[in-house]
Amino acid sequence: MITVPAGRVTLSDRRTQRSWAVEVASCELAAHPVTQALYERVTGLRPAAADGERLPVEGVSWWDAVGFCNALSEREGLEPAYRLSVGGEHVEWDASADGYRLPTEAEWEHACRAGTAGPRYGPLDDIAWYRGNSDERIHEVGGRRPNGWGLHDTLGNVWEWCWDVYDAEVYGSYRVLRGGGWFDEHWSCRASVRRRSHPTFRVDDVGFRVARSGRCRGPVS
Repeated sequence: MITVPAGRVTLSDRRTQRSWAVEVASCELAAHPVTQALYERVTGLRPAAADGERLPVEGVSWWDAVGFCNALSEREGLEPAYRLSVGGEHVEWDASADGYRLPTEAEWEHACRAGTAGPRYGPLDDIAWYRGNSDERIHEVGGRRPNGWGLHDTLGNVWEWCWDVYDAEVYGSYRVLRGGGWFDEHWSCRASVRRRSHPTFRVDDVGFRVARSGRCRGPVS
């Protein structure tokens, strides 16, 4: 886990032409997306389309990611961050818990940028697997240059689930995805790009990484 310092990030949405600033508390973020090996150790499952111990787990829904976070917390003797309703149709985040969770999208973008202001923290071919250099396949985590805070694969390889609802008034329960994937063109692999999907969606270029301790304090006017 990498300690991400507190800071401020400005999120933006191209569809609505809206931007908003968020203060981000210090938190811990995994150095790379959850691998197939770790996911299998914790859940006993390996849902990915490709097979490899150090490949990012993919083919996982937002609900799968939430369940993994709780299972990993319990495995390590930590308090689970999520409270699931009977039937698993509703989830609450207990911000006081010390267990694993998904990053908020503000935490994710702040961590991805690592103090930089441009669309990427370095030349794309050096830092990410995307359509232009991936041979149209997923790659092992940690194979590209990390950002200034030691985080690998925040751009490219797999899209990453975040905690946040994308736009409840328009898209209901759809959740935020960040980072771009191995099959995406270069314009999708930018720190600011937001994508959305239903929390039950599973596909071979979507995974996640885990976070701990710390939370966004909310929008800043």
